[in-house]
Amino acid sequence: MGEDGAVTSAPQRPDGPLSAPRLIATDLDGTLLRDDKTVSARTVAALAAAEQAGIEVFFVTGRPARWMGVVSDHVHGHGLAICANGAAVVDLHAGGEFVQVRSLPRATALTVVDALRAAAPGTSFAVELTTGINYEPSYPPFFQDPGAAVAIAEKLLSAELDDTAAPVLKLLAHHRDIAPDDFLALARSAAGAYASITRSSPTSLLEISGLGVSKASTLALCCAERGISPAEVVAFGDMPNDLEMLTWAGTSYAMGNAHPDVLASASDRTVANNEDGVALVIERILDQGSARQPGL
Repeated sequence: MGEDGAVTSAPQRPDGPLSAPRLIATDLDGTLLRDDKTVSARTVAALAAAEQAGIEVFFVTGRPARWMGVVSDHVHGHGLAICANGAAVVDLHAGGEFVQVRSLPRATALTVVDALRAAAPGTSFAVELTTGINYEPSYPPFFQDPGAAVAIAEKLLSAELDDTAAPVLKLLAHHRDIAPDDFLALARSAAGAYASITRSSPTSLLEISGLGVSKASTLALCCAERGISPAEVVAFGDMPNDLEMLTWAGTSYAMGNAHPDVLASASDRTVANNEDGVALVIERILDQGSARQPGL
């Protein structure tokens, strides 16, 4: 599941008929990307072939826009990607320019901070903005950002409450002692009425967005703009932050390395990310589409 421990593959390649979709939506880490954070040559070829066949491809990730360089060369056609678990739609052809932002109100974020401090003492926070990330002194240094402001969350969130403040995309909450799924359940019980709370990390790191903001809800908006129905979407994922998207899409694939909840919720299963599970399914979709063409 993502970066968590040993990767186990599904026992065999998916079988059964696949109808040609109009859009493929895929998570990145633990799904499209290999564990070394690269896109394999096979996957690059499959993505290009899908676009050539008229199937739109959307990257739908928890990553911020500034971390999209790993796939920016592999976006064709529209050039759009859904980032920060649905909080932003960005144009990778324009260097990650924000096309749409679904922010977490700062007052709501402060309410969540208060609720989690009470429910899970020892929680530390970071604030993901459209302009970068700021974090508390006790927040683990997962990715050092030399431009980050370091202060308690209450100060980071209340310093600027007017319209000129950079929008908050996500509030991140980390706990050193509570198990990841237990922390998620506790946080949802304490603060789920105020915001959308999920996780994609193997550590006890929660990702908190505006209420109703998810990969699924933003993908649904993008599809509605294109006249694409859920039945015409094939989605791929591996972690709890993919669950809504996988249950919304007409066809969904859990990676062989996926979280147990994802394996239980997706309609289908493919092999692990290190075995190019997304590419395998795309190849099969295109092969079946070719077989349906007259004269082939």
